Amino acid sequence: MVVKADTVSGSDMANPLRKEVRQLYKNLLYLGREYPQGADYFRERLNSAFMKNKYVTDPKEIRKLVDCGEDVIKELGTMYYLREYSIMKKRFYEEELLGLLNIGRPTD
Repeated sequence: MVVKADTVSGSDMANPLRKEVRQLYKNLLYLGREYPQGADYFRERLNSAFMKNKYVTDPKEIRKLVDCGEDVIKELGTMYYLREYSIMKKRFYEEELLGLLNIGRPTD
């Protein structure tokens, strides 16, 4: 039996998008660690969404689902950015307000 060095496993040859789908799942799982409702909640929802589409075999349909997942990644990134921005803004204005009222600072 001769095995070529450049062969790919049978499952990857059957669906070339498999690697991309797995990477999408890993990226979403990583981003879900900071989800406001908790990582467990996000992981359960992510798993159910992927399992719902488990039997999709049409490459065009898989591509559409992957593109949708990439849009979700962008939305999560935006949500996390806005959350951090609002925290920084709140801290800044609290410090500014305290400064205007001379609260929390020693007076001379």
